Amino acid sequence: MHWADYTAQKLKERGENQVSASGITPSGEFHIGHLREILSAEMIHRSCLNAGMKSKYIFIVDSMDPLRRVYDFLSCEYEEYIGCPLAYIPAPDSEGKPGSSDISYAEYFLNPFLESLEQIGVNPEVVMNHESYENGEFAKYIDLAIKNKEEIRSTIQEISGRELSKEWFPYSPIGSDGSLDGVIVTGYENPYVYWRDEQGVDGKSDIRKGEGKMPWRIDWAARWILHGITCEPAGKDHGAAGGSYDTGIPICKILGGNPPDKIVYEWIQLKGMGPMSSSSGVTIGPMEALSLVPPEILRYIIARSKINRHIEFDTGVSLFKTADEYERLVSAPTPVLEAMNKRQLVAQETQEGAIRLSQVENGTDPRESVGGVTFRHLSMLAQIKSSDEDVWSSLSRSGHIKEKPGSVLKIRLSRMRAWINGPHFPDESRIDIRSEISDESRSAMGKLGVLFLTNLSSFLSDCEWSEEGISAAISQACENTEIQRKDGYSAIYLALTGRTHGPKVSALLFEMERSTVISLFDCD
Repeated sequence: MHWADYTAQKLKERGENQVSASGITPSGEFHIGHLREILSAEMIHRSCLNAGMKSKYIFIVDSMDPLRRVYDFLSCEYEEYIGCPLAYIPAPDSEGKPGSSDISYAEYFLNPFLESLEQIGVNPEVVMNHESYENGEFAKYIDLAIKNKEEIRSTIQEISGRELSKEWFPYSPIGSDGSLDGVIVTGYENPYVYWRDEQGVDGKSDIRKGEGKMPWRIDWAARWILHGITCEPAGKDHGAAGGSYDTGIPICKILGGNPPDKIVYEWIQLKGMGPMSSSSGVTIGPMEALSLVPPEILRYIIARSKINRHIEFDTGVSLFKTADEYERLVSAPTPVLEAMNKRQLVAQETQEGAIRLSQVENGTDPRESVGGVTFRHLSMLAQIKSSDEDVWSSLSRSGHIKEKPGSVLKIRLSRMRAWINGPHFPDESRIDIRSEISDESRSAMGKLGVLFLTNLSSFLSDCEWSEEGISAAISQACENTEIQRKDGYSAIYLALTGRTHGPKVSALLFEMERSTVISLFDCD
């Protein structure tokens, strides 16, 4: 059973109504590492729906979190906003300076991310956490946390192994300068928390308004109750022993709630560079990724991996292999389940689950996402055809499409061209057709290879100019010159591109003019 389907079955033991959640702090540009949490929660939500349960997926934006430092993309003028909630500070302008207050810092970074989520079929109910504070939704839990302060303090210290300061309080008021930093609580009388800030200013915060927030470990536990969350995957930093998940569960119970079961996911790593991190610059943004990769393939990368296994995201050669795997599974004929053993049945069900959860729209036919053209074939055409119309004409001529291309295929070609023209396309996959065979290629293929190409040019002059006809001509030339088939293909690739490998030979030759191919291969 696929991990999302298995989790849905476990959740059913809690009841018929499920709420899957994920959250994010909009402190800067997002990267696709964030998609692991979001898609994990969304896929579990889909599996709950597919299992007949009522389910919703909410996306909680930690807009009440403070700006923790002046990031590299910000000007030094943001120094005055350190410690201030992200919802209450201005967005940066094009120079990284505090800009117009028409849009908040949180919204500035959040909105493009939500657009990218929509492209991959994620349409959550968005919850801005600062609004929950402003509306008084957390007031009950703030009061309970304060009344149970010592029990919560002991819980955090015992489980996390860290000592809390004597000034620690389960609520952080906003001081006179708008910052949460350096504010000491001096008293509490519901609904007011009294405080003194670093400027020596005394004040009070109303817990029914957005005048402060609970620390993360308590805030997380309280939102589980507030939103009725039954499932929230968390990264291994939060899920580690003594982490915020381990403290959140008992704190949630202290506050009168029923916490979700602990679900921990591994991180996405950028191949050869380690875990993605906005602060370290090791990152690919979701919009950038979606400009390269079809959304179904991006979802498949998450869906096919067990939730507790790390993922290496590679926009190079491995992307071809991933696409090949996806297309093979999508196009595979319906298997005969009766002929399978238990292990094969488990693998089949897992694969079917991964493909089902990879679709942008739940319940659609996966074959529609391929559009009748493989990822590799489209890559070849995008490189050797200068215009989109030439690509469509070629696909029509080869029988890949019967009519005009659909919107899915047009978008796929646009993404393919962006990948090819960008920095992530692997050099070894680039196709540069030669006008003549170089001396290096002649030397590499040897005398037998040169003889094979001369014979092949003769057979190609008379064959039907189709992939099947070209393939048959290659077989005849191999037999006629008694060359090993793999050496014959290597000779063709060397002549065409100067390399010993490349895209499907018959498909590549079919896209070229017959006279050009014959002239190139005729080595006499």
